[in-house]
Amino acid sequence: MNVEITDLTRRFGRNQAVAGVSLRAGPGVFGLLGPNGAGKTSLLRMMATVIQPSSGELRLLGRDPGAYGQRKQIRRRLGYLPQNLGYYPAFTVVEFVEYFALLKEMPPAQVPGAVAAAVEKVGLGDRARAKLRTLSGGMLRRVGIAQAIVNEPELLLLDEPTAGLDPEQRVAFRSLMRDLGQRATVVVSTHLVEDVGAACAQVALMNQGKIVFHGTPQELTARADGTAAAGDAPLERGYSAVLAQARS
Repeated sequence: MNVEITDLTRRFGRNQAVAGVSLRAGPGVFGLLGPNGAGKTSLLRMMATVIQPSSGELRLLGRDPGAYGQRKQIRRRLGYLPQNLGYYPAFTVVEFVEYFALLKEMPPAQVPGAVAAAVEKVGLGDRARAKLRTLSGGMLRRVGIAQAIVNEPELLLLDEPTAGLDPEQRVAFRSLMRDLGQRATVVVSTHLVEDVGAACAQVALMNQGKIVFHGTPQELTARADGTAAAGDAPLERGYSAVLAQARS
């Protein structure tokens, strides 16, 4: 398993954002669903080694991120797209992705080819030399995805990756996720249920810092059977039914 989480918690003052989460994830695309404030971003940030757990056990790629040397090894094999990615407006697309490739300590000789491949995968080959300040919000999001995948990570963490993408770009992104999931563990945090249904083999639903469902999209859909759950699609109704039950 590339992700092993046991009874993980994270507190911010008196607020417990993550409350005793246990999860396992191997290769494939794993969806992390839940309403705003459910704890998804805090969980993803711990998996990205950005923040440390308050308690519990976390192992990534068979290593302990709490140990400095092992954390460095994890980061070389990790890709992460945060919800809000800062950027340097004067950088070009290539310069920005190259900067992250070097931060991940990729061998310098491999960087140019890896950067070009990542930029092409997100459909920005024709804008490779464009300054970031000239790009739309959707294009900037795709640049963020490019920096996350430039090192061909074994563990890829994406927080709201389709925010700002138009429908055609979202379809292309789902295809990219499925392709990446054939050789890596891809964890996608989102509130867009349809993205999970189209790309994820496994899904977990968080509410108030806890996992209230873990299974396949088909199993989540079935949770709406016999209920009057809200939603325009079967998976949305399953999502609503689980949340309603968790809150009752």
